[in-house]
Amino acid sequence: MEADLSINNKITIPGSELIISVSKASGPGGQHVNKTSSKVSLRWNLFSSTAFSAHELERVINKLRFRLVGDGDILIHVDSERSQLRNREIAKERLAKILLEALKPIKKRVATKPTLGSKNRRIETKKKRGVTKKLRRFLVAPES
Repeated sequence: MEADLSINNKITIPGSELIISVSKASGPGGQHVNKTSSKVSLRWNLFSSTAFSAHELERVINKLRFRLVGDGDILIHVDSERSQLRNREIAKERLAKILLEALKPIKKRVATKPTLGSKNRRIETKKKRGVTKKLRRFLVAPES
């Protein structure tokens, strides 16, 4: 059985919810690759998890809806290291990072007013443009 995965100081995913499977991986390792199963696939079902409150679950579902496979599973594959143990750790770290990002609240945009200087510059450019157009009226000879 897997150890519990701590996301932050309030949220912990029970190890019983994490499904880890291993398989043979390609990549570095020479003959070692052909003999050991070092690729780790971590599967965790978001909908059946007890780690989140209703509000947190709603936020995570909204942020990760395109990443979910099957019936609400998050699937992570790691085969970057030769060690199966290290690949397990990396997979758990990735899951924790993904969930932390999904739990961050979206900052609301604060509307700002234009500064006095920007207002004055806008009015000045409008006046200059108006003067330019007014001068054209006198430069172009009327057709008769």
